[in-house]
Amino acid sequence: MTNSTINLNHYPLLKQINSPTDLRQYPAAKLPEICAELRQFLLDCVSRSSGHLASGLGVIELTTALHYVYNTPFDQIIWDVGHQAYPHKILTGRRDEMLTIRQKEGLHPFPHRRESEYDVLTTGHSSTSISAALGIAIAEQQKRSDRKVAAVIGDGALTAGMAFEAMNHAGHVKPDMLVIVNDNDMSISSNTGALNQHLAQILSSRTYTSLRESGKQFLSTIPPLKNFIKKTEEHLKGLVTPAILFEELGFNYIGPIDGHDIDNLVVTLQKVRQLKGPQLLHVITKKGKGYAPAEENPTLWHGVPKFDLQLKDDATVLATSSTVKSEPTYSQIFGDWLCEMAENDKRLVAITPAMGEGSGMHQFSKTYPDRFFDVAIAEQHAVTLATGFAVSGFKPIVAIYSTFLQRAYDQLIHDIAIQNLPVLFAVDRAGIVGADGETHQGAFDLTFLRCIPNLVIMAPSDENECRQMLYTGYLHDGPAVVRYPRGNGVGVPLMALEPITIGQSKIVRQGEEIALLNFGTLLPEVLQAAKELNATVIDMRFIKPLDEQRLLQLSQTHRTLVTIEENSVKGGAGSAVNEFLLAKRAKCDILNIGLPDIFIPHGSQSEIRDDVGLSAEKIVAQISRFLMNS
Repeated sequence: MTNSTINLNHYPLLKQINSPTDLRQYPAAKLPEICAELRQFLLDCVSRSSGHLASGLGVIELTTALHYVYNTPFDQIIWDVGHQAYPHKILTGRRDEMLTIRQKEGLHPFPHRRESEYDVLTTGHSSTSISAALGIAIAEQQKRSDRKVAAVIGDGALTAGMAFEAMNHAGHVKPDMLVIVNDNDMSISSNTGALNQHLAQILSSRTYTSLRESGKQFLSTIPPLKNFIKKTEEHLKGLVTPAILFEELGFNYIGPIDGHDIDNLVVTLQKVRQLKGPQLLHVITKKGKGYAPAEENPTLWHGVPKFDLQLKDDATVLATSSTVKSEPTYSQIFGDWLCEMAENDKRLVAITPAMGEGSGMHQFSKTYPDRFFDVAIAEQHAVTLATGFAVSGFKPIVAIYSTFLQRAYDQLIHDIAIQNLPVLFAVDRAGIVGADGETHQGAFDLTFLRCIPNLVIMAPSDENECRQMLYTGYLHDGPAVVRYPRGNGVGVPLMALEPITIGQSKIVRQGEEIALLNFGTLLPEVLQAAKELNATVIDMRFIKPLDEQRLLQLSQTHRTLVTIEENSVKGGAGSAVNEFLLAKRAKCDILNIGLPDIFIPHGSQSEIRDDVGLSAEKIVAQISRFLMNS
């Protein structure tokens, strides 16, 4: 398969659509054909370029209907998280660039404000869309601009408290806005048939809403009758829809409707667009729609490497699309360790905010279902849930990505650290994650963690050390963090579990004049650089507490100390070394090497590491320049 271009002659309708304005020139009768071409084009693109697939396939009709009905970009659509926004990108002028998505200097993996005027919000984390849409709705209403705003949020993202906080506020201030709940966790069941389609048409009609509001005003003077009618309306809606919750939050609930029926979607959206106040449209879709392997296993097909579109078997398709490595990933190392520990300790419980598969917890969840807690996209709740387990004498482990731990910072401080509770945080995807880009890079965890009292923070240099550190943190009588990267280990043998002395570094190479202080899995690059510089290499292992005795010794025996980490250089492990040696008035030069003071863009891990100066060659170059200027 070639990666260069896609033959647009296979897509005669889509070929003519360079913007939503072009889409709106077609009669509604042509929309099913356009959707069919869009679905096949998305499959063609992702099979060649890699990326998010199942979510995009599920919103083909919804995306098309929204851009057909709403006057984008004047009207604004916000895609929550954004991994489902590939069809949106295709219809908004980026069709011919889709093969560059997630690649260095190519299209962003998620909506991005600097990429297109159609991308209202730069997204990547979940559950932000309703809050942003509410802000826009209030602002545009005050400006009297008549601009419409719609937020598209999945049922998974709706589990986060932030989404309900926003809905509660919207129901209070009541601006004109639409929230579309894209419900893909269930199939189109019998109660979402003709009756519900008809009901949705009634609930979205101006006649109904007008009668509803005028009736409320009239009945407000007769409280007993008003309450009776209100309860009757709620009961009738509740028979066929989950309306009551959203109605109580102040939204007019419409649906559920079939998210793959483009004709009904268009008609419903045309009516909803004219309504006043906060509206909620419940749309039922199927992840992976139109591609059998993705329909059958949407989790596997959420984010995929390049694959052969002609094959139909999941395992065969994905096996032919990526290089198989013998070394386990750090996530797999964690998952195996988790099972090993759980076998011998019934107090162990594992918690994750919807990252069970990505964090390597699949086997644990099958073997120990009563001790596995996937709390959905609710990072704050995940951390404080661990508090409750710890208070009750259990041994909770929170598996969470670095970028998502940011969302539970107060809980980590207030509920865990202040009380010095024995909770282990397995922080996956620390450092550069690659193609997911700015919103997902694990660039800041060392910076925001090391200022918190009572935390022990560790960074392994290989997969065996990762196991030993997890074990050490698990045994520690207080909160502990082990941060490790995305990707495969280096192939070292795995040893029997032995706790590491907390705060103890180790000498890896003895040299002269220069000492390289390694924090994390950049050790192979650091060793390669050290050979060229004849430098000492210390695997620091602990960011907190630091091996202060070793640092003092090195400052007396070496002219220059160089800290190297895959974290923001501002406030990271190197800053901790600076602070300590400055306080001790150490007489040596110090250079900090890490991630620069920018948001790291997308690209492969190796490309980005080289760009930011973390390859062996770039490490040597930075040290050489520093020495020349000393």
